[in-house]
Amino acid sequence: MVYVTLAGAILSEILATTAMKYSDGFSRLWPSLGTALGYVVAFALLAKTLKTMDVGTAYAIWSGAGTAVVAAIGMVFLGEAATAARIIGVLLVIAGVVVLNLGGAH
Repeated sequence: MVYVTLAGAILSEILATTAMKYSDGFSRLWPSLGTALGYVVAFALLAKTLKTMDVGTAYAIWSGAGTAVVAAIGMVFLGEAATAARIIGVLLVIAGVVVLNLGGAH
């Protein structure tokens, strides 16, 4: 169940960050409200996750998955450059999260 809660936190963070792109510097109401709501939900779910999961593990998964997915959204849907360096960078973020998790909680 903890991974479902963490997945909800990740999804909320991804939606909030994407909405922020459309908020035009918080000058557009609905995307700005979507950003604020998304981050409130993301942090609430992350806080709930931290009741039973190590902070290092939870934060690595949360931030790494969010970074990778938001970068992919930018490249696939928002016209951001999909350069080899960016793709390698995203893969390195994912590899880092995997290594942290393999380092193991006790």
